[in-house]
Amino acid sequence: MSFMPGRHVNDHQMRLYMKLRHTHAVPIAAAKASISTATGYRIEGDPRLPSQRQVQRERRRPDPLAGIFDEDVVPMLQAAPGLRSVAIFEEICRRHPELDGRIRRTLERRIRTWRAIHGPEQEVIFRQVHEPGRLGLSDFTEMSDEHVTIVGVPLDHRLYHFRLIWSGFEHVHVILGGESYVALAEGLQNALWAVGGAPVEHRSDSLSAAFRNLDADARQDLTLRYDALCEHYGMTPTRNNRGVAHENGGIESPHGHLKAAIKDALLMRGSRDFDDLASYRHFIDEVVSRKNRRNGPRIDAERAVLQPLPGARTSDYEETIVTVTSTSSFTLRKVFYTVPSRLIGHRLRVRLYDDRLDLFIGGTHLMTLPRGRSFNNGSHGHVVDYRHVIHSLRRKPMALLKLVYRDQLFPREPYRQTFDRLIAALPERIACRQMVELLAMAHERACEAELAELLAADVAANRLPDMDALRIRFAPDPAALPDVVVELVPLVTYDVLLAGEAA
Repeated sequence: MSFMPGRHVNDHQMRLYMKLRHTHAVPIAAAKASISTATGYRIEGDPRLPSQRQVQRERRRPDPLAGIFDEDVVPMLQAAPGLRSVAIFEEICRRHPELDGRIRRTLERRIRTWRAIHGPEQEVIFRQVHEPGRLGLSDFTEMSDEHVTIVGVPLDHRLYHFRLIWSGFEHVHVILGGESYVALAEGLQNALWAVGGAPVEHRSDSLSAAFRNLDADARQDLTLRYDALCEHYGMTPTRNNRGVAHENGGIESPHGHLKAAIKDALLMRGSRDFDDLASYRHFIDEVVSRKNRRNGPRIDAERAVLQPLPGARTSDYEETIVTVTSTSSFTLRKVFYTVPSRLIGHRLRVRLYDDRLDLFIGGTHLMTLPRGRSFNNGSHGHVVDYRHVIHSLRRKPMALLKLVYRDQLFPREPYRQTFDRLIAALPERIACRQMVELLAMAHERACEAELAELLAADVAANRLPDMDALRIRFAPDPAALPDVVVELVPLVTYDVLLAGEAA
């Protein structure tokens, strides 16, 4: 048997050797324990285990923190337990310039050891056992770091994230506004109907952002609506303690995995720009579907024990009443909305969703408007449709010059650029009249996009639009109109028909 010189005998080998010595001689016992015969004889003279013979390692160089750690560092740790090690290191170097800067790791190890022995007690995380169909979690996560754009315009949004904790089923909804009850109600109901059932318990993060800046009555109303939403689906509403994120850890950690998957998908897509909001939402749905597909068997197993859904969804909107003013508009949540002028003076019932407004007069649905947002500096937002006011603007074209929402009136950027050139090159009255005529042409001839391309070409060529040429281009083609000929039949024909029916 060959032996490997230089290898230390361990406790296991020595115990095996001592056991074999009861029935074998030293050379045979040593060979079976894979040690040399000389080592066997040494063990005979000193039967202590190798671990018992080890001498404690002593310091081989002077302690660089002698007279410093106990006198300077410990008082700082006792006075401010949360103080970072790097801050202590910088302070020690300031007090003792003679210290070598390479003692930082030594100091950090010493601080870590001191905190393990003398530091305060830390909060303990208690892992839970989860049952299928028991718990669903909701939370919101920011997406500003991904720099998603819609036709080049940055999309300010966040994601509503729902997760069944046992199976890992996930549902994500793009939220354009802030964390609100409307966003939670819409996203939660979409998730429950997507999975086909409801868990016994639903947990949220106390809706801290939704409660912000609300008075006591509004907070109570929001709480009652949230409780009623959960009751509609037979769920028990629970909330984690405010500011304690790990109590919602079943979804906080998946936030990171979800955003990492979205980031990877964006990189593989090669672009962060989308044609419209619907395309971006479809992209998010595909990412989440791939994640759910990996948990398919567990999701199917949990779906079987979920509570059945009610017959219909409950309200996932806020409802309010507005009055249309003489400006053919109303203001809601610091946002100015235009509507057709025929609604001036009417009181409208508005259903406020996260991304849209549904307008009703009585029980009749009138239209849907995109939801606007006010700005962080307190200024009002504007949601303006030039089609609502163009007929009045044609009678008062000079109103365009000082119009409060003039920039929002233009449907596309080339229209605004064209107006700037008209104002610079023509008298104000003529410039306003031509701009209003262009807007009317875009509306009446349904050529907004095509006209915008022609105006963009004029702007690029540094020329004014040729109004006569545009009128001819977008005028109705007489040859395309059908020639309708109505032939009147003799009245006696009806007598024949009546006689036939009588017979």
